[in-house]
Amino acid sequence: MTTTMMTALVAQGGKSLNDEDAFVAESRPVPTLRPRDILVRVEAFSINPADTKSRAGIPAGNSKILGWDASGTVHAIGPEVQGFSVGEEVWYAGDVTRDGTNAEFHAVDERIVGHKPKSLSHAEAAAMPLTTITAWEILFDRFRLRNDAQGTLVVLGGAGGVGSIMTQLAKELTGVRVIATASRGPSRAWAVRMGADSTIDHHDLAGSVRAVAPDGVEWIFSSHSRGNVAAFAKALKPFGEIAAIDEPSGLDLLPLKDKSIAWHWELMFTRSKYATPDMGEQGALLEKVAVLVDAGHIQSTLTERFDGFTAESIRRAHLTVDGGAAIGKTVVARRTP
Repeated sequence: MTTTMMTALVAQGGKSLNDEDAFVAESRPVPTLRPRDILVRVEAFSINPADTKSRAGIPAGNSKILGWDASGTVHAIGPEVQGFSVGEEVWYAGDVTRDGTNAEFHAVDERIVGHKPKSLSHAEAAAMPLTTITAWEILFDRFRLRNDAQGTLVVLGGAGGVGSIMTQLAKELTGVRVIATASRGPSRAWAVRMGADSTIDHHDLAGSVRAVAPDGVEWIFSSHSRGNVAAFAKALKPFGEIAAIDEPSGLDLLPLKDKSIAWHWELMFTRSKYATPDMGEQGALLEKVAVLVDAGHIQSTLTERFDGFTAESIRRAHLTVDGGAAIGKTVVARRTP
């Protein structure tokens, strides 16, 4: 029997996360597939800062199905799908222009999907795609690092979602030294567990960097650029590079000119949003990382899990991430293992 309706966990505009009805479970039609879409029965999804920001921006009286990260099982395929079959387990980070993954079923273009690592549960896998794609694109597309790369990379927010996987990828696939910012004891311990060579306090960023890298560094990943551009300029060597994922208003990059420092923006949704000719690179990199995970070289960044696809589970998960002090990733799973 064909499934036509599903339950979606819908964010309500104009609500505080302290409101019990910030999310509601609604019956919605199962998405209609485009030619290259697969329909995924979602088993787990993660909450990213992008989710909490998107939720806060929903106008009062409006609603939205949020969520991008997902792990699940292929339930149906479009007529032009080439790489997946019904019953296969997949992981992916979705498309910002479409309804999200906070639902029983989700439609996604196969080109941005990878086969889930066999060694991970759905919850462990759902923690990773968005941050993995972001970190990979920064390291290998923006900074153009290769396996013989040498130098020092500073990772702001070393215990965060992107920082956790970026450190692992950099240490596994390049020769760079990683300095991670982490000011609390648990954050420092997590960053070191992820492979950071050193941890520093972000409150005196330039001084802390120079204390462990007196000659300066080659690369900085920024998840918090407001008020830090001058410190970046001091910490970087001439011709250094920065890649940022935030978007503070009124950003002044002039302090970078004296050293000819390059500034890169990274938005992992760009490829799917504009259907770029190389959007399949995201599916390909997820396949590569799955191999690394199953070989034991990369670990899941899951730290907090809420069970049950319910409005209360997702509200509590958003509260965890919205607090700003979460370590690793927070996931909502359909059911207990």
